[in-house]
Amino acid sequence: MDNFGSRLKTLRTKQGLLMRQVAAAADVDTSMISKFENGDRLPTRRQIEKLALILNVTEQELLIQAYSEKIASDLIKEPLAEEIVELALKKLQLKK
Repeated sequence: MDNFGSRLKTLRTKQGLLMRQVAAAADVDTSMISKFENGDRLPTRRQIEKLALILNVTEQELLIQAYSEKIASDLIKEPLAEEIVELALKKLQLKK
């Protein structure tokens, strides 16, 4: 399964962009782009907005990838993870 970091790197390299170019456009350090691509860190929502513009993809595509990874990493060792996610989904539906 594709992760945020590999997706980001693929998008960047397909467009022939260097990390420093993406970093400058996203207003972050080159080391931060490296951390995103290596899976050491996930970007903020604002950073995702900028990255989507730079990489010519929808913000939604990057948000879904990043947030799903955050949720999964937070719950990966939790035996009740599936039940927690199911209840969270129900609560989200109620708020709509």
